Amino acid sequence: MTTSPTLYLFCSAAPPLFDVAQTIEAAQADGWDVCLGLTPTAARWLEESLDGLAVLTGHPVRFEYKRPGGPDVWPKADVILFAPATFNSVNAWALGLTNAFVVGVVAEAIGKKIPTVTMPCVNAAYVQHPAFGRSVQTLREAGVTVLYGEGGFVPNQPGQGRPEGYPWRLALDAAGAVRRQQEGSER
Repeated sequence: MTTSPTLYLFCSAAPPLFDVAQTIEAAQADGWDVCLGLTPTAARWLEESLDGLAVLTGHPVRFEYKRPGGPDVWPKADVILFAPATFNSVNAWALGLTNAFVVGVVAEAIGKKIPTVTMPCVNAAYVQHPAFGRSVQTLREAGVTVLYGEGGFVPNQPGQGRPEGYPWRLALDAAGAVRRQQEGSER
């Protein structure tokens, strides 16, 4: 019996979040068993859809830490994809500030050597802040695949976002590539 590899799909509150159901379906078509995790704000944005998303994935949607000693309700991750990752989430992750469940999991994933891909969703004004570039560099140095800049997410000017143009396919392909790379190194 073979089982599908598990993809933790984590999302921050950015407009591409509203395409998450289609993204889950695309990931499932790629052969992933998908578990959806959200920042608290993203969970509020999708509040009316959470039950349907749980049915779609076959797993509870998580946005809070479990209680100590509580059961793990998800299978172990083979790959984590954090997209869209906002300015706040990227900076918190790089600094190790783990108030949000999904940020805590990806911070720990570095030490656990779980292959992790992230694709920010930030506007051109945010990326001018010096913390953002340092955070991207910190995550890359920690082994995270960061899809930002040429060949990844390219920021729009403030107020000119194009959520429909968010490159979800690029993110899913990168998750598949790190999974194949991991499988190759395990042989």
